[in-house]
Amino acid sequence: MFPSADPIADTRLWLERAVIGLNLCPFAKAVVVKDQVRFVLSDATTPEALLEALGEELLRLRDTSATEIDTTLIVHPQVLGDFLDYNDFLDEADGLVEALELDGELQVASFHPDYQFAGTAPDDIGNYTNRAPYPTLHLLREDSVARAVDAYPEPDSIIDRNLATLETLGHAGWARLFTEAN
Repeated sequence: MFPSADPIADTRLWLERAVIGLNLCPFAKAVVVKDQVRFVLSDATTPEALLEALGEELLRLRDTSATEIDTTLIVHPQVLGDFLDYNDFLDEADGLVEALELDGELQVASFHPDYQFAGTAPDDIGNYTNRAPYPTLHLLREDSVARAVDAYPEPDSIIDRNLATLETLGHAGWARLFTEAN
């Protein structure tokens, strides 16, 4: 399934088949269709280099019209492969958002191939809502998120619906998403 020689292609496939295909994020399709998602392949090999790249992308997103780039996915396959290290790094990412005075404007969401919610077993299918083929930082505009949530009927139901979808799909069904042809 993953990884291939092209992390961005793998990430696009995951976005298409899991995030949009399973409707895990009902807001994703609109920005993909409008080509407003920026995909960045980071060559960072240290958390410090990734933090620098994150800062650059946060500023780029701040300074670019939402009609051009509404959200950014920073795929970083060479750093923070260990989920616990990645999870610790998220505090630094949030600190950078605050240091750049972008809190309330931009936020960083997280995806990782070994994502694990607190209190769950590593193989719990519910963890797959945040599992991507590579460690990925997702930069979001808070006003875009707020508008999408306001327009969505019962946004609080998304988490429960996603868990039900993944429980029905199971691990084998998840793997088939990426091995079967269109």
